[in-house]
Amino acid sequence: MTVRPTHTLCPHAAVPALPSEGLIGVIAPAGPAALDTHKAVTWMRARGYEIRVFPGVYKKDGYLAGSDDIRLNDLHAAFADPEIDAIICLRGGYGTPRLLDRIDFELLRNNAKPFIGYSDITALHVAISRYAGFVTFHGPLLNADLLGERQPPTESSFFNMLRGQVKAGSLLAHPKAYPLTTIAPGIAHGRLLGGNLSMIAATMGTPYEIDAEGVILFMEDINEPLYRIDRLLTHLRLAGTLGKLRGVLVGDVAGVDTTALERLLKQAFEPLRIPVLSGWRSGHCDPNLTLPMGALVKLDAGGKELVLEQDVVIRR
Repeated sequence: MTVRPTHTLCPHAAVPALPSEGLIGVIAPAGPAALDTHKAVTWMRARGYEIRVFPGVYKKDGYLAGSDDIRLNDLHAAFADPEIDAIICLRGGYGTPRLLDRIDFELLRNNAKPFIGYSDITALHVAISRYAGFVTFHGPLLNADLLGERQPPTESSFFNMLRGQVKAGSLLAHPKAYPLTTIAPGIAHGRLLGGNLSMIAATMGTPYEIDAEGVILFMEDINEPLYRIDRLLTHLRLAGTLGKLRGVLVGDVAGVDTTALERLLKQAFEPLRIPVLSGWRSGHCDPNLTLPMGALVKLDAGGKELVLEQDVVIRR
């Protein structure tokens, strides 16, 4: 089955490509973590980059990396800084939803650049998509992933995507060691958007909820038992979100039995008659592949392929 568009989606704006050498900003918009600055500098310099670490990275306010004001100021300052070529988040945890109604989306839109993270950072991906309209990247966090020595596809996927080596028409590579599963066959074209399922559900009913019309939903999660995944999907179904989708790409759902998860996915999505592909290695997993949020893609669930249909970065 092919899911045909009911309306034409305008592409989200591409962002400037990460140069082969440059400056990467490090912010902590969510939870705290101890950063080994020497290790981070050494790791980045070996790959051609310097880093600029913003104040909130070194702060801790309970389960937050500094106060809301500090974390918000870091987000704004990193985007506004013309010397910074890309922004990577230190970690997820919790905290980004507290910033949403105070973000200057016009500032972000006027200074668009690669922005990378996952988990709690999902709230920023969804909000930037809706209110700033440029592509962001569901990809590795600095501490857990890049400095955490994930398997090689994590790093290569990250740099290939941000440097512009993955162009419109490219098949997004997936490691053969991790087979994909077709939950429901078919082909769909749409905007890839989503991230952490718990965070997607948590923003429903707010101005920052996912705009699901014409979207291929990417979803992943961690430490949620099967009944909670069921509850989250049911929440999205009752809110009318699932009925707007063109397709679904399921990432890693850590801690859940795969067979039981596939049964739940069939129950949730088969009535919608849309393509669903499961097992994509992105999220709380190793390797953790980079995905362009807001970009137009083609999902071929039966063929187990994801194809990029627009350029997501522009070489300067």
